[in-house]
Amino acid sequence: AYATVSHSSPQLFDKVTEVAVPRLREFSSQEIANTVWACAKVGHSSPHLFDKVAKVALPRLHEFNSQEIANTVWAYATVGHSSPQLFEKISLIPLRRLHEFTSQALANTVWSYATVGHSSPQL
Repeated sequence: AYATVSHSSPQLFDKVTEVAVPRLREFSSQEIANTVWACAKVGHSSPHLFDKVAKVALPRLHEFNSQEIANTVWAYATVGHSSPQLFEKISLIPLRRLHEFTSQALANTVWSYATVGHSSPQL
């Protein structure tokens, strides 16, 4: 709710990050995407969280729907957090699952790649 209304509360987001990081493996793909999206939406850059999300998400990307993929890469781009391995693996998904992507999700994904400067001829 804080992120939806763009209300920044650094102490709250620090605490959420502290509690979430050790439990990320228990999160669903939607919960992972929502967590990084919320941090990015309020401008809360948490390198430790974003690094851990990349590690947890990489082997589970098949669980992410198109909206979760778009929200995740948008979050990384918005906070300026680099994760080349995550972006490389995600870049292969829209080709195989293009029919699942809305025009908005595809546009957000491509924007995210351009923003972080990650070249992906596939996109």
